[in-house]
Amino acid sequence: MGLQRGEGQAAKIELSLYVESRGTRMECPICGNELINATDDGGSVCLKCGYRRPAASRMTREGCRPRIAIIGGTGIYNPDAFELIAEVRPDTPYGKPSSAITIGRIAGVEVAFLYRHGTGDERYPPSSVPYRANIWALKQLGCEFVISACAVGSLQEDFAPGDLVIADQFIDFTKKRDYTYFDDRIVHISIPDPFCRYLNGVFAGAAEEMGIRYHLGGRYMCIEGPRFSTRAESSMFRSFADIIGMTAVPECQLARELGMCYCSLATVTDYDVWKDEPVDIEMVSRTMSECLDKVLRLLEIGLPRIEPGGCRECIEAVKGAGALRRQY
Repeated sequence: MGLQRGEGQAAKIELSLYVESRGTRMECPICGNELINATDDGGSVCLKCGYRRPAASRMTREGCRPRIAIIGGTGIYNPDAFELIAEVRPDTPYGKPSSAITIGRIAGVEVAFLYRHGTGDERYPPSSVPYRANIWALKQLGCEFVISACAVGSLQEDFAPGDLVIADQFIDFTKKRDYTYFDDRIVHISIPDPFCRYLNGVFAGAAEEMGIRYHLGGRYMCIEGPRFSTRAESSMFRSFADIIGMTAVPECQLARELGMCYCSLATVTDYDVWKDEPVDIEMVSRTMSECLDKVLRLLEIGLPRIEPGGCRECIEAVKGAGALRRQY
């Protein structure tokens, strides 16, 4: 369907920008400070918080203006359905993202794809994923919507292996991650509904059209990992949540801090250990592999339905807290 790797001589764009004192005043969308022009390609950088904006002309020329980001694993990236445009790996104030960001089109829609756990020899377990760099880099590229494709365990009988869960709440049971961009000032963001209700509705409609088993709404228990739960833990978690995973936090709340909409498309791979069915990585990988075609089809149907400005709720909560200065 799309271009194979190597076809079209897709450009690898280097977005590291160098500061020059001259420049037209532009406002940083994160802190409101002045953006200064960069010397290499006309992009700009904020000297206060490190936000970097690539030059609009260059991004447009290379087709790199995706509004939608997909964060997932290697199986979600399907070269047969992905029209490759470019790859970027921008610098951020929090280091490099976990992988190069592949920009292209799925079903005619421009997207930016990021491997959450890295690729090749550069791999990150859940506790070490550079979540802040990942979300910041996607924001730099202009992404407004973030879709997470992930595997989860089930804590309830009716959330069966193979089911799709479109989560609407999380419970944070992690212990040692970088949870916020606001370490240097006090910002209290309201997050009663952490997952975007607009995106959830879009993909629930797509799932309904496909006729697959899905759950619109589910409480996601996020644990530190990388180990799976003990039987005692799994039994306790059942009292509070429906599914269990290791990556929604802080990914979800970091996206909200930057005014981005976030949706989790979670595939149930097992019943955790509360059901006397020991969990191992082979079981998780096998079930996820069996469900990949379903997730890819869900994206092909759902992505074209995401409209610019389709959600105002997520960004308004952030603007109300004073986290974003620029008016959208």
